[in-house]
Amino acid sequence: MTGLLLRLGGPLQSWGTHSTWTERDTHPYPTRSGLIGLIAAAGGHSRTMDPDRFSPLRFLVRIDRPGTHLVDFHTVGGGRPPKQTVPTAKGGYRQEGTGTLVSNRHHLSDAVFTVAVTSSDGTMLTETEQALRRPYWAGYLGRRACPPDTPFLITAVDDPHIWLHQRLPLARPTPYEESVTVEFVAEHPPDEPTGWTDNVADDPRDFTPDHRSYRSRPAYRYRRVLPAGLCGGYGTDYLDALSTALEEAA
Repeated sequence: MTGLLLRLGGPLQSWGTHSTWTERDTHPYPTRSGLIGLIAAAGGHSRTMDPDRFSPLRFLVRIDRPGTHLVDFHTVGGGRPPKQTVPTAKGGYRQEGTGTLVSNRHHLSDAVFTVAVTSSDGTMLTETEQALRRPYWAGYLGRRACPPDTPFLITAVDDPHIWLHQRLPLARPTPYEESVTVEFVAEHPPDEPTGWTDNVADDPRDFTPDHRSYRSRPAYRYRRVLPAGLCGGYGTDYLDALSTALEEAA
């Protein structure tokens, strides 16, 4: 099956699933709603569009580097005159001494995920590739403050799942051991009944800001032992390994 290979890397990522007003969480891997939102933004779709139009898309996530979990103590509106603080839901302003909004914003630092995007709808996959190559709106990794670095859209290939399991370099340094254990997150059960299953409320029903809602879906997590030679390292070393892999497959 033809599909796309994406690399999601950057200084910070944040894939929230249970965010509240003051506690903005992050999932340990990209969410389905976050990936669909990224693709929808690239295609120029507004938040009022029906997310179900992207239901044919399927994602397989490889966790190249899980990153480091960090929490940003975030404040908004502090030290400003009353009429310059954060407005209330009723359209007014907060009383003196209550103008500062405090929140904890969770992020993944220095994480890298490689994603195989497939679809039973060839037209949808073509539209997705065109949108990611020439995005209408810039994409981000869960939050607008988290832009991706490059390479982002790697390429289109015939067997994206085989690429993730056997060919595509890992964005991590080569260990002293002969093999590495790598974690994957799939939307369908793996061929081998190993690993465990998360129940994640990240299948979007509505992106409208005042009516956001999500369905729960199973996320199948499993591990594979891959050869250490698949590790491409950091920076230019990784880019060289990626270029070599693509050239050999051409």
